[in-house]
Amino acid sequence: MIQKVFNRYEKKYMLTRQQYEAIRQRMEPYMEKDQYGLHTIRNIYYDTEDDELIRTSLEKPKYKEKFRVRCYGEPNAESDYFLEIKKKYKGIVNKRRIVMKPQEAKAYLENGEKPREQSQIFREVDYVWNHYQLIPKIYLAYDRIALFGKEDAEFRVTFDQNIRSRDFALTLEKDTETTKLLKDGYYLMEVKISNAMPLWFVKILTELEIRSTSFSKYGNVYRRNLEKNGGRKVC
Repeated sequence: MIQKVFNRYEKKYMLTRQQYEAIRQRMEPYMEKDQYGLHTIRNIYYDTEDDELIRTSLEKPKYKEKFRVRCYGEPNAESDYFLEIKKKYKGIVNKRRIVMKPQEAKAYLENGEKPREQSQIFREVDYVWNHYQLIPKIYLAYDRIALFGKEDAEFRVTFDQNIRSRDFALTLEKDTETTKLLKDGYYLMEVKISNAMPLWFVKILTELEIRSTSFSKYGNVYRRNLEKNGGRKVC
């Protein structure tokens, strides 16, 4: 069972197409695209019956957490499904995840069948899963380009476009009948930092007058669905 742990700061920026093109050009001497190029990330976000996790998150507490299942590209029987706990405490993001094949992931998520290999991270995932009694709530996908620093590969910047979601047919296999979250021509830039942000990047942000913002994909989809349903909670 593959498992990964990430600890880092994440900053988000909403860009117009003009800002996106400008910053991509300025970043070329310092960063490279990863091996995947433009690729699609599909997620199912899980929550309690009364949406406790996202409601708590939107209150901006010092500590918050989310649970999601993710895959990259169009899944098939040999794809990797990532079961992730994403925690944030005082601005530091901690992501803990394990990888399962689709059949194994579905057996666990739908029938409670635990895998043969049960690592420490799996036990953490299993605790959160059972503690909150989670159920699928939102399908959320987007198309991403990811860059990493030529001198510091730990410095990563991603650009997400075509962010889309639905609150029915909650399966990773289907990527249709979705609603876009942003207007065409907008990009969400996420900067992932292990230590300090490079000075050259700070200068670019200053020159282009690009400022950080608070933006949660799941949170904004949740708010939109509340408005769509006249303020009633989405089940």
